[in-house]
Amino acid sequence: MSGTASDGPGGTSDLTMVQAINETLHAEMERDERVVLLGQDVARNGGVFRATEGLVEKFGDRRVVDMPISEAVIAGATVGLAIAGLVPVAEIQFLGFSYQAMHQLAGQVARLRYRTRSRFEPAITIRAPFGGGVRTPELHSDSLEGQFANIPGLKIAMPATADDAKGLLAASIREPDPVLFLEPLRGYRGIRGPVPDGEHVVPLGVARAARRGHDVVVIAWSYQVELACRAADTLRGEGLSVGVLDLRTLVPLDVEAITEAVCHCGRAVVVQESPETSGFASEIVATIVDECFWSLEAPVVRVSGYDVPYPVGRLEDLYVPDEARIIAAIRRVLDSA
Repeated sequence: MSGTASDGPGGTSDLTMVQAINETLHAEMERDERVVLLGQDVARNGGVFRATEGLVEKFGDRRVVDMPISEAVIAGATVGLAIAGLVPVAEIQFLGFSYQAMHQLAGQVARLRYRTRSRFEPAITIRAPFGGGVRTPELHSDSLEGQFANIPGLKIAMPATADDAKGLLAASIREPDPVLFLEPLRGYRGIRGPVPDGEHVVPLGVARAARRGHDVVVIAWSYQVELACRAADTLRGEGLSVGVLDLRTLVPLDVEAITEAVCHCGRAVVVQESPETSGFASEIVATIVDECFWSLEAPVVRVSGYDVPYPVGRLEDLYVPDEARIIAAIRRVLDSA
């Protein structure tokens, strides 16, 4: 896939998120012949969202492999490939399907380094789209990042921009430990922006200030960053200064950036798509209490999905956090004594 504009070497190209992902896969497979791709429909069909389009034609069917409809086989195969010295990049077609592979992801992929006392480096990347806003069937939109963050050994990257989709994916593929790389469904073609040409790597564990502000900071990841920025821009027109911190990765977590942002503002809102109970937002709140308690001027507020199974398409808009809910949470924090 190619962008619509390019500034040439050292410049930028205007890309959608899925184009940035595709470009990165091409570049990383060209850079390192050990990189292999596997998943459902990733070869002949170019992926259900065309994220792997053109790869089998360029690198052949020994490096881009269509797998059976078995997420456990896809995830489990990455372990053998990594032990053999390859760098597997597997696609789980939708993150909700990973329930069928949990015994491999938690029991094998995440534990390989620990189990072998670092004899083997599990340089494994698992890509999976997730998130609401596209009217998918059951088990397609579920946000499960909080569950995976509770599995020691897995790193979790969640880009919110096309730029970071490229930079974080390159970093994930080059990372010697397993990385779960989660891509927002709404962001594939709904997020577009300038992406650096050539090699571009964004280190894991470094958050990004998406908006600067001093009244309150909204902490979010993936597509919720886009919504938080819209909310911040709307409230800026009312004279409110709202910062937005894009975590980029949940594991490793940039505790220093969270601490700095919250201590600067004294008020915080945390936004996630997953159900509220035991979601990763709770971990962020706990971190804020540990690190920033004496700087807080109001209780931290969470904006989440609800504690119900992900609903059918017609009810989706009632479930997924939106700009209005984020703005309401910001007002609630600012109105707190």
